[in-house]
Amino acid sequence: MRILVLGGTYFLGRSFVKAAEARGDEVFFINRGNRREILSESELRNTYFLDRHDIKALSEVDPGHIDVLVDFCAYNEGDIRLILENAGFSIGQYIFVSTTDVYRRGTGKLPVTEDAELESRDFGGEAGGYILGKVALEKEVRKLISEKYKGVHFTVIRPAFIYGDNNYAPREGIYFKWIIGAGQILSPSDSDGSFQMAYVKDVAEAIYLCCNNPDAFDRAFNVCSPKRTGYKEFEEALLEASQEVLGKGFERIPVDVATIEEKGIPLPFPLRKEESEYYDAGSIISLGASFTTLSEGLKQTMKSL
Repeated sequence: MRILVLGGTYFLGRSFVKAAEARGDEVFFINRGNRREILSESELRNTYFLDRHDIKALSEVDPGHIDVLVDFCAYNEGDIRLILENAGFSIGQYIFVSTTDVYRRGTGKLPVTEDAELESRDFGGEAGGYILGKVALEKEVRKLISEKYKGVHFTVIRPAFIYGDNNYAPREGIYFKWIIGAGQILSPSDSDGSFQMAYVKDVAEAIYLCCNNPDAFDRAFNVCSPKRTGYKEFEEALLEASQEVLGKGFERIPVDVATIEEKGIPLPFPLRKEESEYYDAGSIISLGASFTTLSEGLKQTMKSL
């Protein structure tokens, strides 16, 4: 395949690129060039260094026909429209990386399937803007392709909590710092929250499964392990990884949820059952996706430190 990646130099984007290159696909890039040092010589030759909002520069990009465009860095309404309307090349499939955060919260309808209602409320702040931006872009890619680009297909990818090598989100990295620096972690003693994890390489492989795949055309997919995890299960997997990779365990410092909330301690996952959702991953699994166990994924992540 001939694949063009918007972004592709960090975390999930980088993991996807490695998966595609390993299979012999020709990968092109559009990014601002902030991490040129990680790109190989062939990747540098295939990279168009520009801001995706620079219409003139975008119109001059001409890699020839692109089978699949994978967009890792669309965040605001209009980002996809600008690409489709101004890119100087044709594409067969547009894959937009969204998030499970787009679903309307607190409906009580579990598991959450891909046809569930999307969020319309503004929760404020950066997180609220991020959610509404992704919702708007999902609607945008569906509407544009169905109405104006009849020969193009779209696929929407909705990952849950992604973890793994070079994660920029404050998730497992918080615990790694605590373990390495102090040999201790904070443990929410009465948490009944649950969450679903996805190792970054598994998400990358799931996206790859959708590339140029008619079974993935014009659909959305939840991408996460079907297994629910709570803080206790997460801590046990973390302990197993720490003992094997770092050669040491850690002390758990119990803190009740009320105290965590009162003091604003930024733990990365839902603490309470009423804040938790459960996403149906059956559709992506039916395409062949599989998910690494949490303990194994954390071990691989620790080894990359």
